[in-house]
Amino acid sequence: MITNVLKLVIPSKSSNESFARVAVASFVAQLDPTLEEINDIKTAVSEAVTNCIVHAYKESMGNIYITVQVIDNLTVKIKVRDNGCGIDNIKQAMQPLFTTGGEERAGLGFAVMESFMDKLSVKSKDGKGTVVTMQKKLSIRIS
Repeated sequence: MITNVLKLVIPSKSSNESFARVAVASFVAQLDPTLEEINDIKTAVSEAVTNCIVHAYKESMGNIYITVQVIDNLTVKIKVRDNGCGIDNIKQAMQPLFTTGGEERAGLGFAVMESFMDKLSVKSKDGKGTVVTMQKKLSIRIS
């Protein structure tokens, strides 16, 4: 059962990447995550938003849509969506070190998201945009 939701729309400006990361982390803080869990979420959101800025819109501006759902007060589901150029080959794009961003990009974004979150799915349509969905179940702490 979804117990809380955050919806955020930001322009694809690089200055908004840190805002998105902190906004999602602040929203997730209501669940009292561990420091490691909150850092994992912040890193994954940062990578997803950066992908939108660098790859989806390339030389143009567009909106990035972020939805965060709290499920049963224990699981965080994050969707980062754009209406950009889309990904031609998702399987190839998810391979570590693959990038279309030039030499200054490491090609590790999806690998980082996958390693820090419990679930990752990527759906994309050429010319229509991409949706990255990530999920993390938080640990239960007994007081």
